[in-house]
Amino acid sequence: MKSFLLSLSLLLTLACKGQTQEKSDTASPENAARSEFAVQKTDAQWRAQLSELSYAVLRKGGTELAGSSPLLDIHEPGTFVCAGCGTPVFKSEHKFESGSGWPSFDREIEGNVAFSVDTSYGMRRVEEHCAVCGGHLGHVFDDGPRQTSGKRHCINGAALEFLPER
Repeated sequence: MKSFLLSLSLLLTLACKGQTQEKSDTASPENAARSEFAVQKTDAQWRAQLSELSYAVLRKGGTELAGSSPLLDIHEPGTFVCAGCGTPVFKSEHKFESGSGWPSFDREIEGNVAFSVDTSYGMRRVEEHCAVCGGHLGHVFDDGPRQTSGKRHCINGAALEFLPER
């Protein structure tokens, strides 16, 4: 009887694949309806244009290693643009040190960032995309500076390029 119960438990464990361990198909940029974005390219075109890391982040919804972005140290006036299409998405005046290891902003450039729900890894988060090309930028959380927006846009540096103010 013990072996039967053990076998049944093992079978149920293997048969029940948890969906919380998989990235939601609806949140990833490669599965977003292509017609909703003004800039559309084939996968081969994105691969040819972007670095391997930027491709993994922008087109596959990846995340760069915390603390690895050279954009963490940028504090001069300017604009952060989508590395995929050049759309302005954040201003340096809204950047702050969050201690998270990723460039953080308390607000986006309104209209240039789109939002969706990401249910990967058993969490429910708000994912941010470039509103023009659909590239994955990062996530937004409600633990930002209270004296401003209260938001923390936690953004992959590999999804951005910085244009200094002239």
